[in-house]
Amino acid sequence: MGISDNDVQKQLRHMMAFIEQEANEKAEEIDAKAEEEFNIEKGRLVQQQRQKIMEFYEKKEKQVELQRKIQSSNSLNEGRLLCLKAREDHIRNVLDEARMNLSKISNDQARYPAILKGLIMQVRFYFCFYECL
Repeated sequence: MGISDNDVQKQLRHMMAFIEQEANEKAEEIDAKAEEEFNIEKGRLVQQQRQKIMEFYEKKEKQVELQRKIQSSNSLNEGRLLCLKAREDHIRNVLDEARMNLSKISNDQARYPAILKGLIMQVRFYFCFYECL
């Protein structure tokens, strides 16, 4: 009693179906693993590029902040220079006016001795005051 050709064919088809099902499952498993690895790599690349973009804009933000500080400092210095120039001009005008007045006073023989005496007294009081401190 042997197995009939029909039974052999049936068993072969059954074995082939089983092998094909195993191959399909293995292919699906490989596809799923490849998809997972692809998604992991894609996520890593996206995160890496996102980090580069963040670093780029942080650098740009620092540059803008530095530029703003430089501009603010330059404006402040420009204001200080204008103030110093105005002060210098005012002092120069006061000194020029004092020279002219001294020239006039030194030529006025009637007022000169009294003014000179007053100035000497002011200097003496000044020195006495600061010596007492």
